[in-house]
Amino acid sequence: MKVDLAIIGGGPAGLSAAITAKNNGVETILVIEREPSLGGILQQCIHNGFGLEYFKEELTGPEYAERFMRQLLASGIHFLTETMVYEITGEKVVKAVNKTQGLMLIHAKSIILAMGCREKPRGSIALPGSRPAGVMTAGTAQRYINIEGYHVGKKILILGSGDIGLIMARRLFLEGAEVIAVAEILPYSGGLARNIVQCLHDYDIPLLLSHTITDLSGKDRVEEVTLSQVDCDLRPIKGTERKYACDTLLLSVGLVPENELSKLAGVQIDLETGGPIVTADLETSVPGVFACGNVLHVHDIVDHVTLEAQQAGTSASRYLQGLFIRDSATMSFKASKKTQYSSSKDEMICILCPVGCSLSVKPVGDEITVTGNKCPKGREYAVSELTSPKRTLTSTVILQHADLSRLPVKTDKPLKKELVLEAMSIINQTIVSSPIKSGDIIISGILGTDVNIVSTRSIP
Repeated sequence: MKVDLAIIGGGPAGLSAAITAKNNGVETILVIEREPSLGGILQQCIHNGFGLEYFKEELTGPEYAERFMRQLLASGIHFLTETMVYEITGEKVVKAVNKTQGLMLIHAKSIILAMGCREKPRGSIALPGSRPAGVMTAGTAQRYINIEGYHVGKKILILGSGDIGLIMARRLFLEGAEVIAVAEILPYSGGLARNIVQCLHDYDIPLLLSHTITDLSGKDRVEEVTLSQVDCDLRPIKGTERKYACDTLLLSVGLVPENELSKLAGVQIDLETGGPIVTADLETSVPGVFACGNVLHVHDIVDHVTLEAQQAGTSASRYLQGLFIRDSATMSFKASKKTQYSSSKDEMICILCPVGCSLSVKPVGDEITVTGNKCPKGREYAVSELTSPKRTLTSTVILQHADLSRLPVKTDKPLKKELVLEAMSIINQTIVSSPIKSGDIIISGILGTDVNIVSTRSIP
């Protein structure tokens, strides 16, 4: 098989790069995805918060992915799902395999690497203690509960305060689990401030900063975890040990760009980021091979992945048209340092966008004075939070007669915060059948309000 452009990965980076390349005149494009459907990790990220910068509206992961999937289908770009790429050669030959076509050799004139990233497992952090069942990464738990419909545990402790860990703390709490705490070895959280507010503070889940696990025990399944405080050198402080009974431990201890294929192709890797060394045009050390998204460096926001992938798609199209001038200058990417979240009775964090403005709120007579907001919505949020706090609720309902067991849903407008748990009990008992389109009303006027529960994914 011969193509002009092969894109490895059908997640947000791969989809955006493919559409951009097509719009720039590239004729034969092939997107290769190992999962049964396009969309990548976004399909299991049923929470909201995506698209605020790119689409100027708040979407869930499946909704964000579907917008690009529709564009891809409309443009006639070819794609393969359930197809595993096991090697890329320096001559830009992609070796892949699937159940229907068997072994394939795809000769590409140009390649875009968009394989995303993976979670750090237990072995990468030398977690002490025995090795019982019940220890898994937060992303694995996210897939189990949001895609497969399995409950991962009843009494859960989370190590690491990255965004995935914070979001799973809320998700598991809403599904009825007891989330004991989120422990973080650093003196500040690795997640967005808005997620600390809406995922932990909303449900009184403790965030234990400067803490790590110093022992883990259990025969068949996790039974107990020991947490200790750490000093400024991140070493456990003797005498601070505290034991917590639990049956599940989730690890949210960082992400690593997925670059085994890149190395096979001879691409030079940045030892600091774990991603390819690229030029300003996102070209790797191998001419005609470009990289974008989380395979290049881990992004906090998917909107930035999309913009970067569009740049890669443009560069690949220029390369194929002979308009590309190789730039020897390289770019380096470094993770931004998180700031420690702090609050007082007169302060709050706005959760309406990833910026997470720190608001100062003071009643002045009958008025409420709000400062620190970077947009008018910040004041609206602060007033609402003081008078009648509301939250967008995302969850899943049982899906019958389809390849998936769960359908992601959300409220079509924020619901009063005090009604969230009661609404969850109704959602958990709801059963639907396909076909369903994204945006279809699943539950009309839940709890007698004007808020509907709507689908966030299309199921044929």
